[in-house]
Amino acid sequence: METCDSVPDLEPFLVQQAPRAAYYIPDYITESEEEYLLRQVYNAPKPKWTQLSGRKLQNWGGFPHPRGMVQEKLPAWLQTYSEKISSLGVFGGKAANHVLVNEYHAGEGIMPHEDGPLYYPTVTTISLGSHTLLDFYLPVSRGQPGDLEQAPQTEDQRHLLSFLLEPRSLLVLREDMFTSHLHGICPVTCDTLTQTTANLGHCTAREGDTLQRGTRVSLTIRYVPKVLKTSLLLGRGK
Repeated sequence: METCDSVPDLEPFLVQQAPRAAYYIPDYITESEEEYLLRQVYNAPKPKWTQLSGRKLQNWGGFPHPRGMVQEKLPAWLQTYSEKISSLGVFGGKAANHVLVNEYHAGEGIMPHEDGPLYYPTVTTISLGSHTLLDFYLPVSRGQPGDLEQAPQTEDQRHLLSFLLEPRSLLVLREDMFTSHLHGICPVTCDTLTQTTANLGHCTAREGDTLQRGTRVSLTIRYVPKVLKTSLLLGRGK
């Protein structure tokens, strides 16, 4: 696993109430930029959409694969924001080359998961349209082998904290928050903010508020280090 370089420009946005390192930037884009991005998402050709359980998505830049990703050029509207985020230095001086666009309706979510070793150990997410609550969990195998009976096993027991992701915000996850925790979104229609919502110091909402979810679109912008030429993936390269 590659190590992450420091990103001093992001330190003012560090979420102090979470393990290192999570950075939350509210209003990272403007309302007009949000409208523009949503328009581009929904103007994409229908075949770009893949329907999954609890969400649908668009894949841009190529399909990550254990042997490497056959890279495709990002469309200009995604390239602009990939370059903007890459300029923060979050990918170790490299440029983001992969974007997942996810659409969640109210009541939809995604099970706790990790992004895996195909990506540089940083994930960045721009939220559009609606807020959501992103939950973080300890992995089931966090304890020592002999301690599994004592280790927390249910999702509720393993829940560590949550982040409120507001529309137009940017979330950057690195280091321990990327490598040692699972993240997911509960399939609910509203969220009540509690003391476990770790980034409220960066948000306008406050503990005790209940927020109704709408349709949220997220841009998950990442860097895939291992890129293959098509001929290599097809077995024709040397």
